Amino acid sequence: MIVTLLGTGTSFGVPQIGCTCAVCTSDDPRDRRSRCAAFVQTAGGTRLLIDTPPELRLQLVAAGIGDADAVLYTHEHADHIHGIDDLRSLSVKNGRALPLYGSRETLDTIATRFPYVVDPSMRPLAGTTKPEGTMHTVEAGTAFVVGDANVLPLAVPHGRVSVLAFRIGRFAYVTDAKTLSDEVVDALRGVDVLILNALFRNPHPTHLSIPEAVAMAQRIGASRTFFTHLTHENSHEALAASLPDGIAPGYDGLTITVAD
Repeated sequence: MIVTLLGTGTSFGVPQIGCTCAVCTSDDPRDRRSRCAAFVQTAGGTRLLIDTPPELRLQLVAAGIGDADAVLYTHEHADHIHGIDDLRSLSVKNGRALPLYGSRETLDTIATRFPYVVDPSMRPLAGTTKPEGTMHTVEAGTAFVVGDANVLPLAVPHGRVSVLAFRIGRFAYVTDAKTLSDEVVDALRGVDVLILNALFRNPHPTHLSIPEAVAMAQRIGASRTFFTHLTHENSHEALAASLPDGIAPGYDGLTITVAD
């Protein structure tokens, strides 16, 4: 399995608008972070996009990705869904609607904000196109199959909403979590690669802090953990130097091979 981190930044993105801090003005390309998304290609060739952030077009072009078999949505916040219009290139290319998997709450939000994407009765004018998706509701704790990928969604708390983490074989993707229950930790044990959100060094009401994320990663025990949803509080270089062996900051464009 090949995993590409398309975006690894907080909802503000890095550089943050109007900020002139050392990280926002850094020359290190790893300090330029768009909003969170990932792309998974299984050994059998199934291609899964996780979330559609506002920079999706730029992310897919930069990674050389031109197609996907489905989209997995973690939750309904704007930084995770508001690039959905960029799915138009994929649905037009294939001549079919793209399957969209998510919780009922997330899909309801998409249907309310972007009805033209998921309502088949809303047809484009002759000579024009639109993104097209079909909604598939999933339940936390109940696995589903896309191509040759067995996907296990897991519920993690994020303030007033519940987020879906995803385990796909020996890979797991967890973003926007404040904590992980014992049941989720048990479900994630045995993964080779874990992607885990880590916000500030100090506690935050809706996200794991960096120290909390380190402790959680060590509980899960993945061979390699990469942090995502990172802010301008830490440069890539400084954060990498401060983390234990086996844990590293992710960055936009990072490609990871996951053991079968």
